[in-house]
Amino acid sequence: MAISLNENNTGELIDRFDGLSDLKNQIIRTPLDPEITFSDDPLRMMRAIRFASQLNFRITDECLQAIEKSANRIAIISKERIADELNKIILSDKPSVGFKLLFNTGLLHLIFPEMTALYGIDKIDGKAHKDNFYHTLQVLDNICVNTNNLWLRWSAILHDIAKPATKRFEQEHGWTFHGHEDRGAKMVPSIFKKLKLPLNDKMKYVQKLVKLHLRPIALSKEIITDSAVRRLLYETGDDIDDLMTLCEADITSKNQEKVNRYLQNFQLVRIKLKEIEEKDKIRNWQPPVTGLDIMQTFDLKPSMEIGTMKNAMREAIIEGEVQNDFESAYAYILNLGSKLGFKPVKLLTQSIKEN
Repeated sequence: MAISLNENNTGELIDRFDGLSDLKNQIIRTPLDPEITFSDDPLRMMRAIRFASQLNFRITDECLQAIEKSANRIAIISKERIADELNKIILSDKPSVGFKLLFNTGLLHLIFPEMTALYGIDKIDGKAHKDNFYHTLQVLDNICVNTNNLWLRWSAILHDIAKPATKRFEQEHGWTFHGHEDRGAKMVPSIFKKLKLPLNDKMKYVQKLVKLHLRPIALSKEIITDSAVRRLLYETGDDIDDLMTLCEADITSKNQEKVNRYLQNFQLVRIKLKEIEEKDKIRNWQPPVTGLDIMQTFDLKPSMEIGTMKNAMREAIIEGEVQNDFESAYAYILNLGSKLGFKPVKLLTQSIKEN
């Protein structure tokens, strides 16, 4: 469509391909032969799907068939341009619309095979697992209701990415995916690198959420101990709220009663997280006694023993055996140092440290 700039009809809409009608009917098509259009610039295939996902428009069958035929042409497009379109799909209100189109046309298999590997259901002795591809899309749609954070949405996409690699069948338990959170976290850097996504704090943030996404779920199933909550706060830091948002989105059971029960349990976890944080200040924890403090106290040079004492102090604080303050932690270090055969040569106080 165009607006005329000619003197005799300035401002007149020129619509030779009936574009207004397509807009009204929410239809996406190409004005020329779609195979030629997509061959000329294969990124148009991604863009058509992105428009369908963002606007909830329907791509014509002719265009979809042309995308399927031309899918291999996407290989000539730079990873950066593909990632840009993919991120725009992820940021749409319901990204599953775009991902299903990418999957059905074969584009997703070419640009993101790790995700398509989630597709399918295996069944042995009448025991089957859920389709982790469609589960992932449901988690993605769920999380989009509560956040516009692109990287939190990426964490939803990647939270189960290692399930194909960790899938095992055990006669007594059925299908298992033990360790998929750890394996998935290790896969994040290579996936980001291949897709030309940023290899910076954004990647590390996604990696952390993938690694920890089962932890709140485990807490919601059992009696919540203070030490377990402290450890989660310590490992998650300021990303704890995003982790909880991911975990709540991960509830995709068709049993609504089960979903409601999980959500209620997560509320108890949230309350406990708030209580422990207000009491112990463990989020983004910094050791109240530093390695330098230990070296000055016992007149030591940097060594493995200092790291051992720092780790022991951290564990004691997380387990609630020692208060998270200088006086309590320093007393613990003095006692531990004595057991290790070290004698203090300079006793520190909080005021000395501050000065």
